[in-house]
Amino acid sequence: MFDADVCVGWCQFGGPDELPRIKFGRAYREAAGDPPDWRITCFFVDKRYRHKGVAVAALKGALHEIGRLGGGTVESSPEDVEGRKVSNSFLYNATVSMFEREGFRRTRQLGENNWLVTKTVRPKRSAG
Repeated sequence: MFDADVCVGWCQFGGPDELPRIKFGRAYREAAGDPPDWRITCFFVDKRYRHKGVAVAALKGALHEIGRLGGGTVESSPEDVEGRKVSNSFLYNATVSMFEREGFRRTRQLGENNWLVTKTVRPKRSAG
């Protein structure tokens, strides 16, 4: 996402083959079932643009593109920050509450404060 020539934020997503390394790998592998079709692994929001909806817009954009690319199961491992103060600069994968507002559900806990969240995205129909 850009504001004129300034990159204000982005969201990384791809298939498990493209993004094989995830934080909490051991906890993830211990209870792993079928791999997802897609992973959302990282967000960046320029510090001057935080708290302005950039991460939400990036997530919505990623979900739109996933739908356009055929949809499927999407997973991520955001942090639950409820009831505690966390520096935004350490929320590399955003918050559980943001993902839940976009229809993700908690699948299982991966770390003290991180959860695996999943959602199924339907394929977008092309116009024409």
